[in-house]
Amino acid sequence: MPKALWLLLIGMVINVTGGSFLWPLNTIYIHEHLGKSLSFAGLILMCNAAAGIAGNLIGGYLFDEIGGYRSILIGTFMVMCSAFILVFFHDLSSYIIVLIALGLGSGMTFPSMYAMAGAVWPEGGRKAFNRVYVAQNLGVALGAALGGMLASYKFELVFLGNGMMYFIFLMIVLFGFKGMEKDVHLAARKSNIFNQDTMIRNKRKFNSLLILCVGFLLCWIAYVQWQSTISAYTQEIGISLKHYSLLWTINGALIVIGQPFIAFFVRKWFHTIKTQIIAGIFLFVASLAVVANAEVFGAFVAAMIILTFGEMFVWPAVPTAAHELAPEGRAGFYQGIVNSVGTAGRMIGPLFGGILVDLYGMTALFTVLMGLVLIGVITTVLYDRGIRREEASYPAVTASE
Repeated sequence: MPKALWLLLIGMVINVTGGSFLWPLNTIYIHEHLGKSLSFAGLILMCNAAAGIAGNLIGGYLFDEIGGYRSILIGTFMVMCSAFILVFFHDLSSYIIVLIALGLGSGMTFPSMYAMAGAVWPEGGRKAFNRVYVAQNLGVALGAALGGMLASYKFELVFLGNGMMYFIFLMIVLFGFKGMEKDVHLAARKSNIFNQDTMIRNKRKFNSLLILCVGFLLCWIAYVQWQSTISAYTQEIGISLKHYSLLWTINGALIVIGQPFIAFFVRKWFHTIKTQIIAGIFLFVASLAVVANAEVFGAFVAAMIILTFGEMFVWPAVPTAAHELAPEGRAGFYQGIVNSVGTAGRMIGPLFGGILVDLYGMTALFTVLMGLVLIGVITTVLYDRGIRREEASYPAVTASE
């Protein structure tokens, strides 16, 4: 693995650790400290995610125009300043504005980091992106644990810790990432998400990607409830902030140490991307079934462990499927679609869940979520049917791909 990728991974851990100080606690802060409803909290988180989608598009455009170093630098400076603002101003209006700025700045950094990871280790293929995925989740584990501990003393310490981590990441970008520009080939920067007409040359493959992403969206809508409605629910039944944050520490730690188990399962039973996604979706459903009946912390731990194994199957598999679907020279565009759909799920999920809970309660939410996630099985089974027919008709095309 190249040294440049190691530096990217270290930067990713620091970056996500900073973000994870705050994001698991947003709903709790808005609902418990600012006194707003879950629906209102969901609306604010929806605005944060919408800003993230805009940040993804802007970050991708800036990567094409000015390179990964500058685009990451701009996004990181924005989130660092926003985080430090919260230390001094955390009333409702300031919180809303800063969350939107955090979403925009954070969204700008991730496309460039993924693009640079693929560019500095092109022969690594899916391994490069899997390394980034693990680094992200290591940051989630560290940030959630530290954020929960700080919040149990004083919530303002969460904002300060958030800003300090982004400052460290800014230093890494300033002194470490600039030299990577020479490793990023110009061709890797030419997948501009705004130039869709020239990108979508293979309509059938693009349609397959969209079908796959429907299930991906529904999975994210369910998953994000752990950061919104379920987090508030744990408070209502007397589970402490420290224990809730521990759930995310378990999640991140299990993703890091559980990779050999996933590799064994893939090697032994789930040989294809499709079977990996389907297995993960059924684990999502099982997790929802457990948490729907959870009343003690141990049950939430069990549900989180099941959820995490489902996540380890689904989250890396969908970008891999997109990579396999992408025509030559369009991998960046296809990954941009997947990333935007994931962000859209994180945007819709809190509002959707908050409204359902406010109107019908948690039981109805879990029932609806299990039904939605199961739709993902159907989309996963069907997404490549047209391509398989085409490959059967045109074996020469298959051989070239």
